This record gives sequence, C-alpha cells and structure tokens, in this order.
Amino acid sequence: MALNGFVEFFQKGKTFRPKKRFAAGTIRYSLYKQAQASLQSGINLRQVVRLPAGENMNDWLAVHVVDFFNRINLIYGTVSEFCDESTCPTMSGGSRYEYLWADGDLYKKPIALPAKKYIEHLMDWIESQINNEALFPVSTDVPFPKTFVAFCRKILTRLFRVFVHVYIHHFDRLVSIGAEAHVNACYKHFYYFVKEFDMISSKELEPLHEMTSRICKDKE
Repeated sequence: MALNGFVEFFQKGKTFRPKKRFAAGTIRYSLYKQAQASLQSGINLRQVVRLPAGENMNDWLAVHVVDFFNRINLIYGTVSEFCDESTCPTMSGGSRYEYLWADGDLYKKPIALPAKKYIEHLMDWIESQINNEALFPVSTDVPFPKTFVAFCRKILTRLFRVFVHVYIHHFDRLVSIGAEAHVNACYKHFYYFVKEFDMISSKELEPLHEMTSRICKDKE
C-alpha cells in the first residue's frame, strides 16, 4: 500500500499534510516516491529497503526517516484518544520497559512523562529536526552534516518506541478498527530498514522481539 492508501485508511477523509515534502523532479523526490510505494501488497520488504545501485546512502536514509515519521504519526493518531494520563501514565512498553524524555532544550535531564506527552514532544522534536535544513538539506548541492547517520539513528530509535507502546498497550484498538495488517506492514518495512543499515541496537529492539520473529519472515 503506497502512502496515499495508508493515509486514506487512517485519516478516513480528514486532511493530512506530510510534515515534510521533497521538491518534485529532484533525486530525493524520486527516492521518496520509491519508498512510499514499498507498502504495496506482495512486495518483499526485506529486499525493497536495500540501497539502490548508484544512489547516495544519506539521501536514501533521509527520505525513509521522513516517510516513517509521517506514517508512525498517523498510526499513533488512531489510538491517541485512548492514550491519556489515566490509561498510560508513563511512556512504557509493558512492565519491563519505560522510556524517559530529554531533548537538551526544554528537558535537559531525562524525565518520566505520560505516554501521550512523551509522543507529542517526540513528534514535535522530530518535525523540527527534519525541517532544519542544516540537518536535512533541501538541495542536493548542500552536503549532509557529518553527524547525519548518528542523528538518524536517534530519530529512528525514538520512533521505534512509539511502535512498542502502540503494540503493547493499544493493540486491541488497532484490531477493532481493522488496522492490524496495515500497521504490521509499516512495522515490517521499518524493521527491515533499521536492520539493513544497523540503525537501532538489538537491546532497543528487544521489547518487540517475539512479535517481530513472528511477522518478519520475508526471504533474503
């Protein structure tokens, strides 16, 4: 399912504006459309995430970070009304995993926040980063910063935590609206991508290990 179909399912007629767009006719726009098409049924996602021959790794990474951000933002929107301070007083994934928020600005030291607050801060923080042209250059004439890959690892690691929370605490909501298959496809795409390029540590991936081994079975 390409992004348009994904948006249609999760928004049900509401207006959706991607948080960042790539200019039509550019290399990154072409790569972005290629990334969007990856959720079509029947496609081997493990193979789709591989860097196309002759393409720049940072460009490939940039368009996927933006695409995953847009999709995960939509997914959380389907459960956000059921995720409040009473139901989810901490940003957790079951009893074994709790995530603290820090952004080096408003929250300089890690602090426990309700899941909804954590995710709101996270999405605002990521949006500000991907719209910062010093970090995510719009023009291919402008080089990516030397810290770009490490910074994308941080963004993707934090986005993974949203999957953890949604799957463990709000899976029943996904099933009730018929979203399970859509979310699973998005998760598989995300998982294969971060594994292909070693973007998230095995320790961080541990909370969804059992589920991942069950649904991520695309052949090499």
